[in-house]
Amino acid sequence: MQIRRAAEADHAAIARIVLPTIRAGETYALDRGLSEVDALAYWMGADRETYVAEQEGIVIGTYYLRANQGGGGAHVANCGFMTDRAASGRGVARSMAAHALDRARACGFAAMQFNFVVITNVRAIRLWESLGFAVVGRLPGAFRHPIHGCVDALVMFRTL
Repeated sequence: MQIRRAAEADHAAIARIVLPTIRAGETYALDRGLSEVDALAYWMGADRETYVAEQEGIVIGTYYLRANQGGGGAHVANCGFMTDRAASGRGVARSMAAHALDRARACGFAAMQFNFVVITNVRAIRLWESLGFAVVGRLPGAFRHPIHGCVDALVMFRTL
């Protein structure tokens, strides 16, 4: 697996990964009806570095890295990760997370924070905890899950 900076030529592959996740509405607090153009504008925004994971020339995952906040909070990184469902369970997210942590350090970030990890996203929570993230906050009923109704979201943090 190779992880590299995303290019404009990757837009269709990124859309193929992010749109089903957004449409499912189970893990990201994004409008489920977000257009492809708007989804790509969000994922590829000028305020972030976007990467793709590819295997044998096929994009199987993507993530972005950005400052969590501006000004006094700009030393803390934030990321978003999505993996192609067909590649689920193959270590793609773990590889991207390790890459993101290394890249965040290289960019001079002192910590990384996930602002809104939906409590039903058990695999992600397990992964982040295995990589040293701790739950530092819980937002009761903050996410309207399409199956489970209002569920909690977690704030997770680790220093770099």
